[in-house]
Amino acid sequence: MIDARDILFAYPAAAFSLEISALQVGRGETVALVGPSGCGKTTLLQLLAGVEVPQSGALTVAGAEWSGMTRAARQAHRLGRIGLVPQNFELLDYLTVRENILLPCRLGSALGAARDREERCLSLSERAGIERHLSKYPGQLSQGERQRAALCRGLIGQPELILADEPTGNLDPENQDRIVALLLDEAKMIDATVVMVTHEPSLLPRFDRALDLRDLCKKEVGV
Repeated sequence: MIDARDILFAYPAAAFSLEISALQVGRGETVALVGPSGCGKTTLLQLLAGVEVPQSGALTVAGAEWSGMTRAARQAHRLGRIGLVPQNFELLDYLTVRENILLPCRLGSALGAARDREERCLSLSERAGIERHLSKYPGQLSQGERQRAALCRGLIGQPELILADEPTGNLDPENQDRIVALLLDEAKMIDATVVMVTHEPSLLPRFDRALDLRDLCKKEVGV
Protein backbone atom coordinates (compact mmCIF):
# COMPACT_ATOMS: atom_id res chain seq x y z
CA MET A 1 0.00 0.00 0.00
CA ILE A 2 2.89 2.36 0.81
CA ASP A 3 6.41 2.12 -0.60
CA ALA A 4 8.77 5.04 0.05
CA ARG A 5 12.45 4.94 -0.85
CA ASP A 6 15.16 7.60 -0.47
CA ILE A 7 12.65 10.39 0.13
CA LEU A 8 13.85 13.97 0.48
CA PHE A 9 11.41 16.79 1.20
CA ALA A 10 12.05 20.39 2.25
CA TYR A 11 9.70 23.37 2.46
CA PRO A 12 10.82 26.37 0.36
CA ALA A 13 12.78 28.97 2.34
CA ALA A 14 12.51 26.94 5.55
CA ALA A 15 15.06 25.10 7.65
CA PHE A 16 12.88 21.99 7.91
CA SER A 17 13.82 18.91 5.92
CA LEU A 18 12.71 15.32 6.02
CA GLU A 19 14.77 12.43 4.69
CA ILE A 20 13.45 8.88 4.82
CA SER A 21 15.51 5.97 3.57
CA ALA A 22 12.70 3.42 3.39
CA LEU A 23 9.11 2.90 4.53
CA GLN A 24 6.83 0.04 3.54
CA VAL A 25 3.29 -0.53 4.84
CA GLY A 26 1.27 -3.52 3.66
CA ARG A 27 -2.38 -3.66 2.65
CA GLY A 28 -4.64 -3.95 5.68
CA GLU A 29 -1.84 -3.13 8.12
CA THR A 30 -2.44 -0.69 10.99
CA VAL A 31 0.51 1.51 11.97
CA ALA A 32 0.87 4.07 14.75
CA LEU A 33 3.36 6.81 13.84
CA VAL A 34 5.10 8.30 16.85
CA GLY A 35 7.89 10.75 17.60
CA PRO A 36 8.43 14.10 19.33
CA SER A 37 6.60 17.24 18.24
CA GLY A 38 8.24 18.89 15.25
CA CYS A 39 9.97 15.77 13.94
CA GLY A 40 7.90 15.67 10.73
CA LYS A 41 4.98 13.31 11.35
CA THR A 42 2.38 15.66 9.86
CA THR A 43 4.67 16.37 6.92
CA LEU A 44 4.99 12.64 6.26
CA LEU A 45 1.20 12.27 6.22
CA GLN A 46 0.97 15.17 3.77
CA LEU A 47 3.46 13.38 1.52
CA LEU A 48 1.58 10.08 1.78
CA ALA A 49 -1.67 11.88 0.90
CA GLY A 50 -0.14 13.53 -2.15
CA VAL A 51 -0.77 17.01 -0.77
CA GLU A 52 2.99 17.53 -0.97
CA VAL A 53 5.48 15.66 -3.15
CA PRO A 54 9.13 14.91 -2.37
CA GLN A 55 11.93 16.68 -4.18
CA SER A 56 13.59 13.33 -4.79
CA GLY A 57 13.06 9.65 -4.20
CA ALA A 58 10.21 7.27 -5.07
CA LEU A 59 6.88 7.34 -3.23
CA THR A 60 4.10 4.98 -4.30
CA VAL A 61 0.80 5.11 -2.41
CA ALA A 62 -2.28 3.01 -3.20
CA GLY A 63 -0.89 2.18 -6.63
CA ALA A 64 0.13 5.73 -7.61
CA GLU A 65 3.63 7.17 -7.84
CA TRP A 66 3.02 10.76 -6.71
CA SER A 67 5.96 12.47 -8.40
CA GLY A 68 4.71 11.49 -11.85
CA MET A 69 1.24 12.99 -11.40
CA THR A 70 -0.24 16.46 -11.69
CA ARG A 71 -1.86 18.11 -8.66
CA ALA A 72 -5.31 17.46 -10.14
CA ALA A 73 -4.50 13.79 -10.71
CA ARG A 74 -3.20 13.43 -7.17
CA GLN A 75 -6.38 14.99 -5.81
CA ALA A 76 -8.57 12.65 -7.84
CA HIS A 77 -6.58 9.62 -6.66
CA ARG A 78 -6.77 10.83 -3.06
CA LEU A 79 -10.54 11.32 -3.21
CA GLY A 80 -11.03 7.86 -4.66
CA ARG A 81 -8.60 5.83 -2.56
CA ILE A 82 -7.49 7.72 0.57
CA GLY A 83 -9.30 8.96 3.67
CA LEU A 84 -7.49 11.91 5.28
CA VAL A 85 -8.17 13.07 8.84
CA PRO A 86 -6.11 16.27 9.34
CA GLN A 87 -4.99 17.50 12.74
CA ASN A 88 -6.77 20.86 12.35
CA PHE A 89 -10.02 19.21 11.13
CA GLU A 90 -10.42 21.48 8.03
CA LEU A 91 -14.21 21.49 8.33
CA LEU A 92 -15.98 24.12 6.22
CA ASP A 93 -17.82 26.56 8.49
CA TYR A 94 -20.60 27.28 5.96
CA LEU A 95 -21.55 23.58 5.63
CA THR A 96 -23.46 21.55 8.19
CA VAL A 97 -21.79 18.61 9.90
CA ARG A 98 -23.67 16.24 7.58
CA GLU A 99 -22.53 18.19 4.51
CA ASN A 100 -18.93 18.22 5.76
CA ILE A 101 -18.94 14.46 6.29
CA LEU A 102 -20.40 13.85 2.84
CA LEU A 103 -18.07 16.29 1.07
CA PRO A 104 -15.62 13.67 -0.29
CA CYS A 105 -18.57 11.83 -1.86
CA ARG A 106 -19.76 14.99 -3.58
CA LEU A 107 -16.27 15.86 -4.86
CA GLY A 108 -15.50 12.33 -6.00
CA SER A 109 -17.42 9.19 -6.88
CA ALA A 110 -17.41 7.45 -3.51
CA LEU A 111 -20.38 5.27 -2.50
CA GLY A 112 -22.47 5.89 -5.58
CA ALA A 113 -26.17 6.28 -4.71
CA ALA A 114 -27.24 9.19 -2.50
CA ARG A 115 -29.20 6.83 -0.23
CA ASP A 116 -26.08 4.75 0.44
CA ARG A 117 -24.14 7.89 1.30
CA GLU A 118 -26.79 9.12 3.73
CA GLU A 119 -27.06 5.73 5.43
CA ARG A 120 -23.32 5.49 5.86
CA CYS A 121 -23.13 9.07 7.16
CA LEU A 122 -25.76 8.28 9.79
CA SER A 123 -24.08 5.02 10.76
CA LEU A 124 -20.65 6.62 11.20
CA SER A 125 -22.03 9.61 13.12
CA GLU A 126 -23.92 7.30 15.49
CA ARG A 127 -20.82 5.24 16.18
CA ALA A 128 -18.82 8.45 16.73
CA GLY A 129 -21.51 9.86 19.04
CA ILE A 130 -22.30 12.97 16.98
CA GLU A 131 -25.57 11.96 15.29
CA ARG A 132 -27.45 14.68 17.22
CA HIS A 133 -25.25 17.33 15.64
CA LEU A 134 -25.60 16.51 11.93
CA SER A 135 -27.73 19.59 11.22
CA LYS A 136 -25.45 21.93 13.15
CA TYR A 137 -22.49 23.90 11.83
CA PRO A 138 -18.87 23.32 12.94
CA GLY A 139 -18.86 26.55 14.98
CA GLN A 140 -21.58 25.09 17.19
CA LEU A 141 -19.51 22.03 18.13
CA SER A 142 -16.84 21.44 20.73
CA GLN A 143 -13.25 20.67 19.70
CA GLY A 144 -13.81 16.97 20.34
CA GLU A 145 -17.04 16.93 18.33
CA ARG A 146 -15.33 18.63 15.39
CA GLN A 147 -12.56 16.07 15.59
CA ARG A 148 -15.07 13.23 15.43
CA ALA A 149 -16.83 14.85 12.47
CA ALA A 150 -13.47 15.05 10.65
CA LEU A 151 -12.91 11.35 11.33
CA CYS A 152 -16.34 10.45 9.91
CA ARG A 153 -15.53 12.48 6.80
CA GLY A 154 -12.25 10.58 6.41
CA LEU A 155 -14.08 7.25 6.61
CA ILE A 156 -17.16 8.07 4.53
CA GLY A 157 -15.77 6.91 1.18
CA GLN A 158 -14.61 3.49 2.44
CA PRO A 159 -11.00 4.30 1.53
CA GLU A 160 -8.22 1.78 0.95
CA LEU A 161 -5.84 3.90 3.04
CA ILE A 162 -6.70 6.00 6.09
CA LEU A 163 -4.24 8.71 7.17
CA ALA A 164 -5.14 10.19 10.55
CA ASP A 165 -3.20 12.97 12.27
CA GLU A 166 -3.82 12.74 16.02
CA PRO A 167 -7.58 12.06 15.75
CA THR A 168 -7.79 11.59 19.53
CA GLY A 169 -5.83 14.73 20.47
CA ASN A 170 -8.80 16.71 21.85
CA LEU A 171 -10.70 13.83 23.42
CA ASP A 172 -11.03 12.47 26.94
CA PRO A 173 -9.84 8.87 27.55
CA GLU A 174 -13.32 7.38 27.06
CA ASN A 175 -13.81 9.07 23.70
CA GLN A 176 -10.21 8.34 22.69
CA ASP A 177 -10.95 4.65 23.02
CA ARG A 178 -14.26 5.05 21.20
CA ILE A 179 -12.69 6.80 18.23
CA VAL A 180 -9.73 4.44 17.88
CA ALA A 181 -12.14 1.50 18.06
CA LEU A 182 -14.27 3.09 15.32
CA LEU A 183 -11.20 3.76 13.17
CA LEU A 184 -9.70 0.28 13.51
CA ASP A 185 -13.01 -1.61 13.35
CA GLU A 186 -13.95 0.26 10.17
CA ALA A 187 -10.52 -0.41 8.67
CA LYS A 188 -10.89 -4.11 9.40
CA MET A 189 -14.35 -4.25 7.81
CA ILE A 190 -13.20 -2.65 4.56
CA ASP A 191 -9.65 -4.09 4.61
CA ALA A 192 -8.13 -0.63 4.77
CA THR A 193 -4.59 0.27 5.73
CA VAL A 194 -4.19 2.78 8.60
CA VAL A 195 -1.36 5.15 9.43
CA MET A 196 -2.23 7.21 12.50
CA VAL A 197 -0.09 9.82 14.24
CA THR A 198 -0.44 9.68 18.00
CA HIS A 199 1.24 10.85 21.20
CA GLU A 200 -0.76 8.43 23.37
CA PRO A 201 1.37 5.43 24.43
CA SER A 202 -1.72 3.66 25.79
CA LEU A 203 -3.10 3.35 22.24
CA LEU A 204 -0.07 1.66 20.69
CA PRO A 205 -1.05 -1.95 21.57
CA ARG A 206 -4.18 -1.52 19.42
CA PHE A 207 -2.04 -1.31 16.24
CA ASP A 208 -0.11 -3.97 14.34
CA ARG A 209 3.06 -1.97 14.91
CA ALA A 210 4.36 1.39 16.02
CA LEU A 211 6.96 3.34 14.03
CA ASP A 212 9.09 6.11 15.48
CA LEU A 213 9.69 8.58 12.65
CA ARG A 214 13.23 9.19 13.88
CA ASP A 215 14.06 5.55 13.11
CA LEU A 216 12.96 6.02 9.48
CA CYS A 217 15.10 9.08 8.82
CA LYS A 218 18.55 9.06 7.28
CA LYS A 219 19.58 11.79 9.68
CA GLU A 220 18.01 13.79 12.45
CA VAL A 221 15.16 15.90 11.13
CA GLY A 222 16.01 19.60 11.31
CA VAL A 223 13.52 22.36 12.19
